[in-house]
Amino acid sequence: MSGLRVSWQGALASCLALVAAFLLPIASPDAAFAAHGVSMFVAFMAIGLVWIAAIVDGSRVGPAARAAVLFLAAHGMVWLLLSEIGDRNGVARSSFFVLLAAAWLLAWRLATVLSSIRFAGRTADTMMRLLVPALFGAWILIIWEAVVRGAGIPFILLPPPSAIGARIAGSVPILAADVYQTIFKAVLTGYVLGCAAGFVVAILADRFLFLRRGLMPIGNMVSALPIIGVAPIMVMWFGFDWQSKAAVVVIMTFFPMLVNTVAGLAASGHMERDLMRTYASSYSQTLTKLRLPAAAPFIFNALKINSTLALIGAIVAEFFGTPIVGMGFRISTEIGRMNVDMVWAEIAVAALAGSVFYGVVALLERAVTFWHPSIRGG
Repeated sequence: MSGLRVSWQGALASCLALVAAFLLPIASPDAAFAAHGVSMFVAFMAIGLVWIAAIVDGSRVGPAARAAVLFLAAHGMVWLLLSEIGDRNGVARSSFFVLLAAAWLLAWRLATVLSSIRFAGRTADTMMRLLVPALFGAWILIIWEAVVRGAGIPFILLPPPSAIGARIAGSVPILAADVYQTIFKAVLTGYVLGCAAGFVVAILADRFLFLRRGLMPIGNMVSALPIIGVAPIMVMWFGFDWQSKAAVVVIMTFFPMLVNTVAGLAASGHMERDLMRTYASSYSQTLTKLRLPAAAPFIFNALKINSTLALIGAIVAEFFGTPIVGMGFRISTEIGRMNVDMVWAEIAVAALAGSVFYGVVALLERAVTFWHPSIRGG
């Protein structure tokens, strides 16, 4: 035991487990639990997992073995705690939340150990970089589920992830129709038109000084316009179908692309420009061979910003008039019916779609700007 070096997460988790031992049981027992003593058994099992994980983590075993034990202990504890409650929401006692905090500390330690592991292969290293954020996301859902079910929070206020997942699984056709209407029609159309128009106008503003001086202040002003005021006007102009939502997306994505592209075109150094002039390069040659490559990180930054703005703009615009389909329509309708799980299902699908959209743009950025120091250093 002299070589044992317990991390502070493991030490604190062990202390919490000791506190939980004095606060047993972890759930309010009914007649069946009192007769069979299941609640006490589950509690001691969870406490034992904490101490075993803390001891193994402090020993001299390799990081892979420590990560495996921490993974099994943290997730095994959560499984025991949630299975103890079952479908009896709101019966958790204080020891339940103490052990939940201990499990979270073990998961924190697990993420720390995984972050310190380095692999020689590029594929394995990439998988590890994806595993740590996936672990963070999973534990957000785990804590959400445990707190809602343990404390008995009414589902109408905050449904647990399990209820939201069940609603998603049972509403696939409705969600698919909403995604097609909002994302594949309004968002993508408005995103392409808005970004392309902003890019072209930025090239013109860079070429002609009066356009740059006239458009940039207007761009800053339009960027501050509230979408809740623009959306009804676009609905009046372009109708209730997806075209009006695409128009809102165009407005929201045009000026971020304009401002970022103009700033990027000015990012190339004076020495590089002087070199191009010594080669008697024309404006178009300087633009394509020097200034646009230098502006590429700025352009992709605008594309990533617009990937989230476009989705927000389309969903909010659907609150002000739309056919009986669409993510914004579904959210506004179902919240009026108090179907909160369906509202959260739409929010989850929108968040997933926005993350995928952002990820695709980020991957495209890495492929196009592989030469940039920010990408090579990553």
